[in-house]
Amino acid sequence: MQRRIPLALTAIVALALTACGGGPSGTPTGQGGLTTLKVGTLGIGSDAAIQLAVDKGYFKDEGLEVQTSVVANPPAGVAAAQSGQLDLTYTPSIPLLNALSQNVPLTVVAAADGYSAEGVANPDLSKVDDTGLLVRKDSGITRPKDLEGKSVSVPARKAQFEVTVSKVIKDDGGDPAKVNWLVLDPSSAMQSLSSGRIDAASLISPLTAKAISEGNVLLASPGVEFFGASAVGLWVAGKSTVDSKKSSLQAFQRAIYKANAYANTHIDEAQQASAKITGTTIDVVKAGAVNYWPDAVKVEDIEKVGQSLVKLGFLAKPVKLGPDLLLGS
Repeated sequence: MQRRIPLALTAIVALALTACGGGPSGTPTGQGGLTTLKVGTLGIGSDAAIQLAVDKGYFKDEGLEVQTSVVANPPAGVAAAQSGQLDLTYTPSIPLLNALSQNVPLTVVAAADGYSAEGVANPDLSKVDDTGLLVRKDSGITRPKDLEGKSVSVPARKAQFEVTVSKVIKDDGGDPAKVNWLVLDPSSAMQSLSSGRIDAASLISPLTAKAISEGNVLLASPGVEFFGASAVGLWVAGKSTVDSKKSSLQAFQRAIYKANAYANTHIDEAQQASAKITGTTIDVVKAGAVNYWPDAVKVEDIEKVGQSLVKLGFLAKPVKLGPDLLLGS
């Protein structure tokens, strides 16, 4: 079951990142005595795995009823998990590190998506990276350095897209500080790119494939170039949920990893789920990147991301990752 948290509510909840956390989330039960877990998602293609876990009964087998809600962006989801409004939420490792740097207590329960070693070795990264930096064919922009002085859309400031695109620009000899960063959701960004209101758009699959099919040019695949072979998207929980529902989170972990393995070996079925989740035709989904769902999260991969954030100036110092960062560690 998927619900949408109103944007006004997510804006209010996001303030929790700088406020005190809420109390324990409790342990409500659903039909048949199942333990209910409220999970925040982004409504993106890689959500296929959690949808398959619902459809295949993997959560039910573990005594869980999972209710998903689409949140506005990862920081809003993290704030909702911290406050106890959500039991778990999807977030890439960059927003996670931003929250941890503010002493927000979060635990990584499982991997949500990422890149495999085989994928990283693929010469065509557009088939691997579900993120993309797109420009119009007639823009005259031929390399990331050309984005100095240009307008580039990101879904949220100081979050994953701005970080990964900044690295692409810096690696090409450009200065990310000279970019005019604009906050637009992916759908609005694609429309603004087509109309010429922005110079470049940071998009996620399947919009990347759709934008290319409409004649736009993929300037860079910033995600895979930044993260390499690792888990990128994570399922995380706040302290109140870990304290009150640890066994249920462990059950979620078992079920989602079973679903991840199933999705990786049944790509056609996973892509059908992605098309339904994103409201996109299956042809567009198949033309884009093939999602990958990891079977583990490594602390050293998150540490590397933190080191890159420091080098790029997004964090003042590395975030110290405690021994309880990963559930069950």
